[in-house]
Amino acid sequence: MTKLKIGRFFYSNLFPIYYMLDKEADCSRYEFVEGAPSFLNKEIREGRIDVSPSSSIEYLRNADLYDLIEGHSISSIGPVGSVFLFSSRPIEELAGATVATSSQSETSVALLRIILKKFLGVECAFTPTSDTLERALASYDACLVIGDDALRESLRRPAPYIYDIGDLWHRHTGLPAVFALWIVRKACCPGEKGLVESFTRDLDRAKTAALHNLDKVAAASPPGSYLSQQELVSYWRGISYDFGNDHRKGLDLFRRYAGELCLLTNNS
Repeated sequence: MTKLKIGRFFYSNLFPIYYMLDKEADCSRYEFVEGAPSFLNKEIREGRIDVSPSSSIEYLRNADLYDLIEGHSISSIGPVGSVFLFSSRPIEELAGATVATSSQSETSVALLRIILKKFLGVECAFTPTSDTLERALASYDACLVIGDDALRESLRRPAPYIYDIGDLWHRHTGLPAVFALWIVRKACCPGEKGLVESFTRDLDRAKTAALHNLDKVAAASPPGSYLSQQELVSYWRGISYDFGNDHRKGLDLFRRYAGELCLLTNNS
């Protein structure tokens, strides 16, 4: 039987959607491939998976390869709660600084570069790192952290200045920050088209069910060891899983600024 290969973030942000997919969909037709956004970007770009939540910048760089699954994203209209810049000094004073960045999400790095350059007029150097936040802050002026690591570190507050990237984007634009989109490879074989349509229906139902049952989902979520169920529910409610007109405007503005800063040409 042909199975649709689907990317699966290992972060908590999409746990409610996957939880409901596992509970309510016939997943025998699907094969899930787990990884960080940067890994899944490469997997879908090179044809090893068919459908995935993927960094917004991956879609913008290679829109000719993909179709969007409409109505779905990982966005925020204000603070997102899991993409943070930890800094030794105020963000407006980072001119000439070196900022360490996560290698796991290219969209978050691009958003930060836009915020610094376009909104604050701050010129920085950027270097990817796989170091812990503590080690990165010992070597660099600031560090961008995403995902569950960012959730944990924000509770520990290891730096005097902490900035939520979704909040900064929204303050300066009034639009959602679109971190990820659900995309489908256009080159899916004909036999997979029906599976894509079936998965889209399952994804629609999973989103609706998840957003109506966040307390139940939180009780089953692994991050309960460092976030209470109430904190998890609050975190998920701060994420916009939709993709409407304002999200599209936010994505278009991101595309424009990223193009002006030559951030749409690098697939590394």
